Amino acid sequence: MSSSPFVSRIDLRRELRRELRRELRERRRALSTSQQRLAARKLQQQLQKLPELKCAQRIALYWPNDGEIDPRLLVSAKRHHQQLYLPALQSFPALTLRFVRWTPRLRMIKNRWGIPEPRRGARLSAHAMDAILMPLVGFDAAGNRLGMGGGFYDRTLAFMQRVPRPSPVLIGVAHQCQQEAQLPAAAWDIPLQLIVTDKKTIRP
Repeated sequence: MSSSPFVSRIDLRRELRRELRRELRERRRALSTSQQRLAARKLQQQLQKLPELKCAQRIALYWPNDGEIDPRLLVSAKRHHQQLYLPALQSFPALTLRFVRWTPRLRMIKNRWGIPEPRRGARLSAHAMDAILMPLVGFDAAGNRLGMGGGFYDRTLAFMQRVPRPSPVLIGVAHQCQQEAQLPAAAWDIPLQLIVTDKKTIRP
């Protein structure tokens, strides 16, 4: 029995997102070490200008992987009242994230994906963050984003579909080369308030 047109459209959209994800990951992995370092410095300069970060106390970063732009230079620019956090995988609720306070001297361990996480520390929920910097595989000017496909941030931030903003502020960060003219959105995607690259800031 043939599948319905509705199911076919869903499958086509998933295939399109999968192909885009592959292409965009290859694009950022193709950047040289010097290009990555320059992009990280320029990203820091863009982030320092954001009023949303100037007033934030708890800011969640991420440890870069798979060619992602590196946000960790923000540690040298943070203000005395600010605390930085890194995401840590949760076993319950399954495939979600909590956030652990991080300093460069903190001992790290690798999670199941080989990404470093803080070894110890209290795990806070996304509710407790003032701003969350989210790694992107792709994005467009409308604020649509494409992640790695695991859905960790979508599940973690699902509460934001039910509660008023602005806390936490969701800031997508990426290399400028990861921008697309238009991305296919999914119903479960959590929209971003800001997108920051090494070249510019986009407010959808």
